Amino acid sequence: MPLSPSTAPRPTPFGPLRSAAADWARTDGLTWIYLFKALAACFLALGIAMKLDLPQPRTAMTTVFIVMQPQSGMVFAKSFYRICGTLVGLVVMLALLGLFAQQPEMFIVSTAIWVGICTAGAARNRNFRSYGFVLAGYTAALIGIPASQHPDGAFLSALTRVAEVVLGIVCAGAVSGLVFPQYAGLQMRGTVRARFSAFVEYVSASLAGRNDRAQIEATNARFVADIVGFEAARSVAVFEGPDSRMRGGRLARLNSEFMTASTRFHALHQLMNRLRDADTSGAAVAIDALEPYFKEIAPLLAKSGEPVLSAADAAHAAAQLEAYKAELPKRVRATRAQLDVYPDAPLLDFDTGAELLYRFIDDLHAYAATYASLAVDTHERERWIERYEPKTNAIAAGVSGLRAAIVMLVLGAFWIATAWPSGSTLTLNAAAVCALASSSPDPKRTVFQMAGGTLAAAVMGMIAVYGVFPHIDGFPLLCAALTPFLLLGVFMTTRPALAGYGVGYCIFFCFLAGPDNVIHYDPSGFMNDALALVLSMLVSSVAFAVLLPPSTPWLRNRLLVDLRRQVALASRASLGRVRSRFESGARDLMFQINSLAPNEPELKRDTLRWLFSVLEVGNAVIDLRREVAALPADARYARSMPWRVSLRAMRGALTALFDAPRADRFDRALAATADAIAAVQQTLAAFTPPREERHRLQRILSHLHFIRTALLDPQSPLEALMSGTAGASSEGVRHAA
Repeated sequence: MPLSPSTAPRPTPFGPLRSAAADWARTDGLTWIYLFKALAACFLALGIAMKLDLPQPRTAMTTVFIVMQPQSGMVFAKSFYRICGTLVGLVVMLALLGLFAQQPEMFIVSTAIWVGICTAGAARNRNFRSYGFVLAGYTAALIGIPASQHPDGAFLSALTRVAEVVLGIVCAGAVSGLVFPQYAGLQMRGTVRARFSAFVEYVSASLAGRNDRAQIEATNARFVADIVGFEAARSVAVFEGPDSRMRGGRLARLNSEFMTASTRFHALHQLMNRLRDADTSGAAVAIDALEPYFKEIAPLLAKSGEPVLSAADAAHAAAQLEAYKAELPKRVRATRAQLDVYPDAPLLDFDTGAELLYRFIDDLHAYAATYASLAVDTHERERWIERYEPKTNAIAAGVSGLRAAIVMLVLGAFWIATAWPSGSTLTLNAAAVCALASSSPDPKRTVFQMAGGTLAAAVMGMIAVYGVFPHIDGFPLLCAALTPFLLLGVFMTTRPALAGYGVGYCIFFCFLAGPDNVIHYDPSGFMNDALALVLSMLVSSVAFAVLLPPSTPWLRNRLLVDLRRQVALASRASLGRVRSRFESGARDLMFQINSLAPNEPELKRDTLRWLFSVLEVGNAVIDLRREVAALPADARYARSMPWRVSLRAMRGALTALFDAPRADRFDRALAATADAIAAVQQTLAAFTPPREERHRLQRILSHLHFIRTALLDPQSPLEALMSGTAGASSEGVRHAA
């Protein structure tokens, strides 16, 4: 019934203005809050350093801009690892100063080796853990190189430098946590809800046939980025407070269960697509028997016809999935009994599809139950020891360390040969830049942008020091004079396209123009230091472009080899935590490959096809190993039995195939899989085991059959190796009887 004019809500004149203000507060407003928080932390650190009469207050200013981030958790995490790295670097550098105080050549060589080791560690580890390695190397150079010129005061100089660094960290953390804090934990709640809803929609649309292959590939690529980003956010959220720490284990579990559920669903969906592509009467019978179950899944993921959104909705979905899972085995057995009356019934196809369906329901139930558990502070699902394990190529990390050591050795030799007064700045800054840029997808571009920002900082610093500072008096006027100069740099850091310039500007404006308690006006020294900073970055940029640059195909190929070798991990690693290591490692490697090729869609598509193949085969191998390990101690299941030997031969052939894909290895893996299927079938026919053991052997047979269909999938990257198996390819989804 329409409202009468007297009861209808009247528009207020300030409604549009209020709406626009709220929208601005959620977007640009947050940016401006961050800008003023960064300036407040900077001036707080500067004021305290001056009040304590520390020798270089500019170091505290520089530290603020190094650790400052929009979210409080990021600041706390970065600060924690920076303090750890700083202390380690301090101890190492004091040891090197004690050993080589009178031998500058040996001191530079030993420092370069240490910086190279730390840079390799920063490249090997990612997220904010890498920052500890960066600071361990950078602090050693920052403290040691200037102190090496005055060894008698090295200890006091090192301690005061550490005090300045810690002061900047404390000020940045205090301002970030107390003034309009932005918490990563709050953002993660929205991420958890959005990802669960997106996965439910993806499952429903795929089962209904509304997703084509391009949509499936795009969705899975987005899921990979979400998984990596979620783990990065979780690793910093634990620093924000007890609420995030109490849920840290469940959030890690949620990420792991999401990976497993998405892999299982993709395997089930791919098997059904292969059955449809087979276009045989047996495949059609298996499809008709399985499809009614698929239509029952989507309603389980809804509450009152609405999709799952909140944790309470997830609890309802988990209860429905648990009840459905309890009834599923009995219903599947009844359907199989109906198929068993047909002489050529595709029982192996049906068993494989039913097994994947059950495991998907089980994984989806675990995912929904963990999501629902986030509604309470403590829960038994918090006890989760498995963790996301990123994979970084050791050779690439070693190259990063070697590159940093070479750059530092070259510039250190130049400093010793020329006795340039700013040679220490040249050498220590090169160490810092190489370490900071080592984890960037395009370090050459990052370092070049930092050089541009540093050049701008030199110009603006010259204006500030020689045009503004002589005309001001007192700390308030000093802050007011510095604000426009610093505001420009902080604003650039909030824009992705200008972030590299902004980082270089903020850090090195403070280095060049940061005021001390007693300001020394030395134009020649200022220009020498500015030239040394820019020159060190240009040399580092050239080194990244010449010495095995990360953007070249060699690194992408190494990462692709590592991705394929995840199958070997699935086949050989201990069963305790193998699935989480396998799932997270494969996705992390794909994320790295995509980061190195942002504008190469064909490469991304090829990498995604390899990811699908690795996940399908690797997970089937893990399931197979767990089923075999659960068999009772019986002579018929001993390791020396022919069927167990055929299983090990099949796993070895698969490992060799994915390690170096070749046609002969493909033929060998396909033949070994067929032999294993025949051996298990012969074992089942040779005796009548108890019901549970028979079901376990049938599940082993299903996993073997799925591996065979995955190898023969025409959409697989292994399709190019099928030249000698054209006949087998057309029969790809038929069981090997």
